[in-house]
Amino acid sequence: MITNLEDIEVHKTYYNTIKKSLEETPYAKFLGMKLTVLGPGTATATLTPTQHMLNSHGTVHGAVIYALADYAFEAASNSYGKTAVGVTTNIHFMSAGKPDQMLKSIASEEKKNHKLAWYNIHVYSGTELIASMDAMVYRKKDYFIATE
Repeated sequence: MITNLEDIEVHKTYYNTIKKSLEETPYAKFLGMKLTVLGPGTATATLTPTQHMLNSHGTVHGAVIYALADYAFEAASNSYGKTAVGVTTNIHFMSAGKPDQMLKSIASEEKKNHKLAWYNIHVYSGTELIASMDAMVYRKKDYFIATE
C-alpha cells in the first residue's frame, strides 16, 4: 500500500528518467534482463535463459533466478526516484526454471515508510511459479535523478 503522495508525484513526473536509469542497470543489461513494467512500488522484469545460464541438471541456475528477482526488487523499490538499497532478501525456490521458457519476475510493495520498505517478488518460468522472495530496502533521503 502506497501512503506517500509525494513519492507518487515524483514517480509520475520523472517516470521516463527513472525508467531509463533502471533499464540501464549494467548487470541486468549484461544478463539480458528487460524491465517491462514500472509502476509506483511495482515492477516486472523478464529474461530468456541462454545455455550458459543452466546448471548441471539442464535447468536454469538458481543464481540467475535470484538475479532476476533482485532486479525486479531493485526497480520496484527505486521507482520513486529515491535511492533505495537492499537490506535483506529471503528467497524460496519451489521448482526448476525451464531452459526453453521465458522467466518473469513481478515485484510488489507491501509496506513502506520514510526509511524502510518491504516487497514480495514472484518468479515464473512460463506460467509456473518457481520462486518467491521477500525483501526489504533502506530508503535514503537523496534522489538518484535530477528533480529540478
